[in-house]
Amino acid sequence: MSEDKDLKVTDKRMFTPDGELREEYRHLERDAPPESPSEPPTEGAATGSEVAEPPPRRAGAEPAGAAAPAAGEASAAPPPPPLEIPGTPPGMGAPGFLDLISVLAEPAALYLGDVQLPDGRSAENLEMARLQIDLLDVLRRKTAGNLTSEENAILDDLLYRLRLRYVQKRG
Repeated sequence: MSEDKDLKVTDKRMFTPDGELREEYRHLERDAPPESPSEPPTEGAATGSEVAEPPPRRAGAEPAGAAAPAAGEASAAPPPPPLEIPGTPPGMGAPGFLDLISVLAEPAALYLGDVQLPDGRSAENLEMARLQIDLLDVLRRKTAGNLTSEENAILDDLLYRLRLRYVQKRG
């Protein structure tokens, strides 16, 4: 019951294995709005026109469309002003890394059944708890070497406690 059908495979990736933009996508490079000369792009910063994450670059490779700063142009732009969050008490400051990990850890406690919902029920779901713990571990791995010793210690301790609680619940 096998039929001979013509099968065509088309590579739809935007970049070649060398990291160059494929010819059929060069129009995106030409149509892109010019970048602001006063603010160079930062690595990993998303722009409004990006849809997908760019492929990893080789060491020493420049991103497509990136140009070296002009002779009279400063190489480092001043940092943008801090983000003001409405409703934040004065003097509170911008959210930091510890705020981020506490926000990511909160659902883990909920899914481990350690925190009750407002109506008194439990939202225990060990698979979702495991997902939250794994997400925190991804954050730990991706920020390795970029954290202060205090931030690193707090994240490691948090992961240890969540994993221990997960194993206790799992039985």
